[in-house]
Amino acid sequence: MDRIDTETAERTAPLRVFILDDHEVVRRGVRDLLEAEPDIEVVGEAATGREALARVPASRPDVAVLDVRLGESGTEGGDHGGIEVCRELRARMPGLACLMLTSFDDDEALFDAIMAGAAGYVLKQINGSELVSAVRTVATGRSTLDPRTASRVMDRLRAPREPETPETSELDSLSPREREILDLIGEGLTNRQIADRLFLAEKTVKNRISAILAKLGVGRRVQAAMIAGRTKKGQP
Repeated sequence: MDRIDTETAERTAPLRVFILDDHEVVRRGVRDLLEAEPDIEVVGEAATGREALARVPASRPDVAVLDVRLGESGTEGGDHGGIEVCRELRARMPGLACLMLTSFDDDEALFDAIMAGAAGYVLKQINGSELVSAVRTVATGRSTLDPRTASRVMDRLRAPREPETPETSELDSLSPREREILDLIGEGLTNRQIADRLFLAEKTVKNRISAILAKLGVGRRVQAAMIAGRTKKGQP
C-alpha cells in the first residue's frame, strides 16, 4: 500500500505535453484526446517547426508529440520538419521525451527519428487509448517501440555490408531521396533549382545537402559533385 501511495503522490503533477502538427484538425483531435485524461495537460501547440522550437522551451513539457512529415505549410520559408525539430529539441532539452506521430510506416523515417533521439514512433491510425498510453510510456523514460519495430532498427544498424568499392563505401548510407539530390548536384543544379525540380522547400534541400555531405565525409559541395560524377561514369 505504501508503494502505491508513493507512486500516486509522484503523479500528482499533471503530465505536460506539447503538440506539433501542421493540420489544425489533427492538433485539436490530439489535444482533446489528451486533455480528457485527468493526469495530462496540453501546455502548447504549434503548426510549424519554427513555432515549436520557439515555444517548447518556454512551455517546458515532459513530452513533445511531433508530426514526422510536416507538409508544405510546415516546411516552407526555411522551416524544419518533425525529425529536425526532435533533434534540436533533444539537444536543448535532454530530459524531453519526443513521440513521433506519422501517417506512414516508413523505415527510413523511423530510423532517422530514432537516431534524432525520439523515444517513440506511432502511426496516426492507432486508436486514442494507444496514443495516450504511448505518451505516458515515453514520459517515464521508456520506449514505445514494439519488438518488431525495434528489430527493424537494429537490423539496419547491424546490417552486414557487401565488399565495398569506393562508390559503395561513399554512397550506401544515402537514402533514395538523398541519392536523387546528389545526382542533381552532379548536374550542377543550385539549391533553388533542385527545390523546384523535386517540389521541395529550398531550406529542406539545404538541410538534405548538409546531411549528404556528412554521410559522404566531405566538406564541400564540389566534392559531392565529383562523387556523383564518378558514380555515373561507373553505370552501364
